[in-house]
Amino acid sequence: MAKPLTDQDRRKQISVRGLAGVENVSDLKTNFNRHLHFTLVKDRNVATKRDYYFALANTVRDHLVGRWIRTQQHYYEKDPKRVYYLSLEFYMGRTLQNTMVNLALENACDEATYQLGLDMEELQDIEEDAGLGNGGLGRLAACFLDSMASLGLAAYGYGIRYEFGIFNQKMVNGWQVEEADDWLRYGNPWEKARPEYMRPVHFYGRVEHTDEGVKWVDTQVVLALPYDTPVPGYRNNIVNTMRLWSAKAPCDFNLKDFNVGGYIQAVLDRNLAENISRVLYPNDNFFEGKELRLKQEYFVVAATLQDIVRRFKASKFGSTEYVRLDLSTLPDKVAIQLNDTHPAMAIPELMRILVDIEKVTWETAWDIVVRTCAYTNHTVLPEALERWPVDLFQNLLPRHLEIIYEINRRHMERISKLYPGDMDRMRRMSLIEEGDVKKINMAHLCIVGSHAVNGVARIHSEIIKDTVFKDFYEVDPDKFQNKTNGITPRRWLVMCNPGLAEVIAERIGEDYIRDLDQLKKLLDFVNDDSFIRDVAKIKQENKMKFAAYLEEQYKVKINPNSMFDVHVKRIHEYKRQLLNCLHIITLYNRIKKEPNKAWTPRTIMIGGKAAPGYHTAKMIIKLITSIGDIVNKDPVVGDRLKVIFLENYRVTLAEKVIPASDLSEQISTAGTEASGTGNMKFMLNGALTIGTMDGANVEMAEEAGEENLFIFGMRVPDVEAMDKKGYDAVPYYNRIPELKQAMDQISGGFFSPGQPDLFKDLVDMLMHHDRFKVFADYEAYIKCQDKVSALYKNPKEWTKMVIHNIAGCGKFSSDRTISQYATEIWGMEPSLEKIPAPDDPR
Repeated sequence: MAKPLTDQDRRKQISVRGLAGVENVSDLKTNFNRHLHFTLVKDRNVATKRDYYFALANTVRDHLVGRWIRTQQHYYEKDPKRVYYLSLEFYMGRTLQNTMVNLALENACDEATYQLGLDMEELQDIEEDAGLGNGGLGRLAACFLDSMASLGLAAYGYGIRYEFGIFNQKMVNGWQVEEADDWLRYGNPWEKARPEYMRPVHFYGRVEHTDEGVKWVDTQVVLALPYDTPVPGYRNNIVNTMRLWSAKAPCDFNLKDFNVGGYIQAVLDRNLAENISRVLYPNDNFFEGKELRLKQEYFVVAATLQDIVRRFKASKFGSTEYVRLDLSTLPDKVAIQLNDTHPAMAIPELMRILVDIEKVTWETAWDIVVRTCAYTNHTVLPEALERWPVDLFQNLLPRHLEIIYEINRRHMERISKLYPGDMDRMRRMSLIEEGDVKKINMAHLCIVGSHAVNGVARIHSEIIKDTVFKDFYEVDPDKFQNKTNGITPRRWLVMCNPGLAEVIAERIGEDYIRDLDQLKKLLDFVNDDSFIRDVAKIKQENKMKFAAYLEEQYKVKINPNSMFDVHVKRIHEYKRQLLNCLHIITLYNRIKKEPNKAWTPRTIMIGGKAAPGYHTAKMIIKLITSIGDIVNKDPVVGDRLKVIFLENYRVTLAEKVIPASDLSEQISTAGTEASGTGNMKFMLNGALTIGTMDGANVEMAEEAGEENLFIFGMRVPDVEAMDKKGYDAVPYYNRIPELKQAMDQISGGFFSPGQPDLFKDLVDMLMHHDRFKVFADYEAYIKCQDKVSALYKNPKEWTKMVIHNIAGCGKFSSDRTISQYATEIWGMEPSLEKIPAPDDPR
């Protein structure tokens, strides 16, 4: 087989990556050497790889700062409406290559580093991922930042600068072991500390009701120190800001009530305050009601709202008449988007600022809050919904508890007027849930305090109106909207799959990168032999490159001509990695039974992290690795079936595996995956999807044609019907011989010869309390997988189906999603115009 082109070779012939002009390259080399010199002058004579990486990062960063300053100046003068995207997670991954792509510097940097005797890809590999997120929700926020900048919106991402992001996953004897992610160890060249904008955040204390109004007194203060990271738009010279807050103890922390001799302890106790921004909670779709987490949620909200109000009041430079003292126009200049309920405290906190500090009447303040805030719901799983105990609030945020009670009193008054005597509805709709422990339902707070509530895929937005928030929908139907998620085509095509980006650009030009709907034009090439050949060739090269990576990293040899069947996402029962396991075992048993049959070879890769406290998810990982141990060593099977667990799945690994995938597994129980975004990344990168009618899969099938996806299994109404009558797994087990065989092997210790009962908990769950009905979809899944195997034997028809999928991807650009948020929720107009570059005359 021909040696694949390296990405470096390929970039030489690529237009979508910027031109390597001579002056460009020579300037970059000069600046690179200058940065390297200042790194080394400090303490050493010999440069390390890391020194070269920092020199390159700082050289690229130089191209951002002029644009960054000019963009912010432009906003200051034009005073547009600004949108504040509040999220406890921003899963950014690496920054260097994405910045080069958006600034059209990639070819020039490649040539410059090459001329300096360096390999740019090697330098890129030194950068740590910014892993400040768990999965979909955090990565969505990152894609949104890219799109908001690319659409010229005056947007700010606000979150927490966690010292430790999502843990690194190490596999030890097939078990997940967590390791702290010390991502800031060597420094972060992309951030700029802004101590001049430090803000105090208050906790604990008590409330005094005085003649001058309400006072929150005797509080503990923690300082919020902002760090700004530039967010470049795609080749439009706009650079927005992501501002992440870090917790800092004030100088007098624990010293004002000085205990004789307690000085040392007081200084050591500063850590208690600073722990607020220490670590990301590693739960995906699961609520853990810990005080530290509530502190994190209030911390980001309180710091951010002070910043928003400060910026709103400052308005236009140098003319005092423009200093806004009247906050009633806030909703005309400010939109706040709450990414799930995690930043829900923005609602009572903004009320506190308006009523207690700015002395606005309750009615006016509430009108401002509702018109400013909007809420995005990300899940219907009950265990994920935030419900905070009232006594925790009473202690930590006493004034906010009072405000929430008052919001609820007025809300309940409104409901009782609309539905007199309907006490059951009142109980269902209250912000306060009565019970053993009284709890605050944060989703209810968000719905009541926002002018718009959206789900993240059409089916999900319908489900929330029909079920979890039905009562609220009946009262305020106009509040509820859909905004189907999207992904940025810059990172998820141009950057991670330059070969595919280029063969597309050769056929339809490169405007599709800003306007992904143009991919529809590829339908004209679905029968074009040269395009079919090109698409298949790029996929094969990506597979060989990934196979080489796996061999280098994990010492596993895989067959690059096998189908790469990939299932990567957080490990969760609802995502049904167990259904995939049952297919693997079934395939294995079939090959063992008829070893001489012409089986379609597969390499099945499963990857993802389990929350450290989620026992079942950790057992699922152990099952996957145990199946791999048996299957991969069986000489009868050979390289017709391999099972690989991809260790430490993260943004940077996704960028490698997705372009190399043939089959994308999206197999959650219908009605459980709100949207999914990995599904879109695979589709854009030329993989076919096997999936249920869940989340955005429904709309993917609509866009590409259902005949171009492998759809199987129960639909939402089937699942609901089964819930009504009660799901029983046992009849499936008794009726389907291949399922029974697979389950008996798991429970009998075939995959854990040393510990025959290792998986008894998993077996017991599947047989007797499986909320996600794995067996009910088993038969349909296996039949569907047989269709996949058959089609893969016909490479030309397979590739034609791939082209249909790529052509149907336009809707799934986050540019489209953000345009809809802007016009339908935020009252802002997206624009594709460029602003002048810093070296252009203004």
